[in-house]
Amino acid sequence: MDKTSKISGFYKLPPQERLNAVKQYAGLSDDEAATLGNTGALKPEQIDRMVENVIGVMPVPMGVAVNFLINGRDYLIPMAIEEPSVIAAASNAAKMAREKGGFTTSSTGPVMRGLIQVTGIKDPYSARFSVLSAKNNIMEMANAVDPVLVKFGGGCKDVEAYVKDTPHGPILVVHLIVDCRDAMGANAVNTMAETVGPYLEKLTGGKVYLRIISNLADKRLMRARAVFSKESIGGDDVVDAIIKAYEFALVDPYRAATHNKGIMNGISAVTLATGNDTRAIEAGAHAYASITGTYLPLTIYEKSAGGDLVGTIEVPLAVGLVGGATASHPTAKANVKILGVKTASELGEVMAAVGLAQNFAALRALATEGIQRGHMQLHSRNVAIHAGATGDLIDKVAEAMVREKKVRADRAKELLEQFTKAH
Repeated sequence: MDKTSKISGFYKLPPQERLNAVKQYAGLSDDEAATLGNTGALKPEQIDRMVENVIGVMPVPMGVAVNFLINGRDYLIPMAIEEPSVIAAASNAAKMAREKGGFTTSSTGPVMRGLIQVTGIKDPYSARFSVLSAKNNIMEMANAVDPVLVKFGGGCKDVEAYVKDTPHGPILVVHLIVDCRDAMGANAVNTMAETVGPYLEKLTGGKVYLRIISNLADKRLMRARAVFSKESIGGDDVVDAIIKAYEFALVDPYRAATHNKGIMNGISAVTLATGNDTRAIEAGAHAYASITGTYLPLTIYEKSAGGDLVGTIEVPLAVGLVGGATASHPTAKANVKILGVKTASELGEVMAAVGLAQNFAALRALATEGIQRGHMQLHSRNVAIHAGATGDLIDKVAEAMVREKKVRADRAKELLEQFTKAH
C-alpha cells in the first residue's frame, strides 16, 4: 500500500504518537526518532501548545557575544545561530568599538501600524477626509479593546489614511498608529484593526477586507553609532577600504543584499535567542532598505575629521519582552535576563548595535584578508566532524584543511584516513 501524507486526526494525537506516525512514514531509525523527540529545555506539553502538529524541536547552537559597551553600559549578548564565525566577529568588533566609547543608541519608540483595506468606494478621496474627521472615534473604539495596553501608556495614538491605486480601482488604506509599549504588538494591533473595520465600512460605504499589522515598522526605528579608531582596525588604508566596500553596496543591490544579510546575521541571532519573531524582523528590515524605491544598505560608513571610521545603522525592529515565546520559552526568558534589558526599545537598540558590529566585522574582513579565512577556520571543524572525526582528530583534520586552504568534505575524509592510519 502506498504511503500517504493525508493522516486523519493527526493534530489530535499526542506528540509521541505523531512522532511514531512520522517515524513509520519516513522509515526513521530509533536513534533518529529519539533525536527528534529530545525536546531539551522544553517539555513536550509546552511545545504542543506553542505550534501545531508538534513532533519535536530543532535545537540551534547558542553562544554569547562579549565586549559590548552600549550607552556606557556593559552587555553580554546571547545569540542563537547555526553559522560559524558570526559570534566571534561580533565580539571582536565590539572590542574595537570600546576604544572610542563603544556604541551609542537611540530609538523612535515602540510604535506599529495596523492596516485596514477598504474597497469599492466611489469617492475615495472624500472618504479619506471622512475617516480623518472621525479619528477620535476610531481611536476610542480601538483602545476600548485593550485597556491594559492603554493603562501602561500605550494604545492607538493616531489615524492615517491613504488612497492607493490597484488593478481593480482605487482603495482606501487606513493606518492605526499604535504604541505597543513592551509588546511586539501583533495581537493588539490586529484586534484593533478588526474591531474598527465595520465602523469604517459605515463611514465610507466601502467593503473592508484585510485588517492586519504591518511588519514595515518605520515608526519603530532603532539607531546605533560607533567610532572605530583607525589604529585599532589597521590604519588609514583599512578605513578607506571599508568605506569603499560600503559604497559598493550603496550603488549595487546585488551587493547590498549580502551587505544587509550580514547585518541580519547579528540581529536575527539575538531575535531568535530572545524568542522574538525572526520573520517579522527580516521582512521589516529588507522592506525598509527598499523604502526609497532602491534597495540600499542599512548601515552608513564615513571618515571622521581625525581619520577614524564612523559607522551608523538605522533599522526597524519590532521586538517585545512580553507575550509570545519571549514570555513562555524558558531559554528565551533566561537570555533576556542575561541581556538585562528592561524595555522593548532597549532590546531593539541593543540589537541594532549588534547588527552594526556584525556588519563592520564583515566589511573589515572583506576589505582586508577576505571573508573566507576566518570563516573557514571555524567552519573547518564542522566539516571534520561531518567526515567522521572525533576527539583530537577533529582539530587535527580541521587545522590541516585550513593550512592547505582545502576545507572540503572529500579532503576531510582523506586526512581522517591518513591520521587514523598514523595512530
